[in-house]
Amino acid sequence: MNFLGLSGGLIAGIVAGIVFLVLVIAIIWIIASYNMFVKMRNNVDEGFSTMDVYLKKRFDLIPNLVETVKGYAKHEKETLEKVIAARNACAQAGSMEEKIASEANLSSVLKQLAVVVEKYPELKADSNFMDLQRNLNELEEEIASSRKYYNGVTKAYNIKREVFPTNIIARWFKFEKRSLYEVDNVEERKNVKVEF
Repeated sequence: MNFLGLSGGLIAGIVAGIVFLVLVIAIIWIIASYNMFVKMRNNVDEGFSTMDVYLKKRFDLIPNLVETVKGYAKHEKETLEKVIAARNACAQAGSMEEKIASEANLSSVLKQLAVVVEKYPELKADSNFMDLQRNLNELEEEIASSRKYYNGVTKAYNIKREVFPTNIIARWFKFEKRSLYEVDNVEERKNVKVEF
């Protein structure tokens, strides 16, 4: 049967051309989606790496801070031991999730150390301690900024891997969900109470 005067071969050619065009568009979309996921995953890794550098600097600063506090606050042994234990847990953390959890715990314990420092005015007057405290405060600000960046790129990556139709590509190529850096410790959410 002749449809609008077109021969069967011409119709088959048009259909084949449309199918070919759809396949080319699908392949281009798959490649573009895959490349987008690779870029986003690398942004997440870079964000975590940057945060990890600041966390390492803080990790290296803590023993000096603890030793300085020890000289003034000998009977605050429990708090100082918690700081060292939390620091050691950070050193032993392997996966990204373990590092995030151990760093959140260390931040909480460092807040307890800040309370101890408030009890000793002579410690706060020590120039060595003041320099260490200033360095720690600067590092905490850099860590907070890098956490914000890390969480931003991680959120964008996780959303892209969960929404349709890019979730199909994420599943095919096994782009796994990444963890946000969240405060999960109830103590971390509370205000620090300073008593004299």
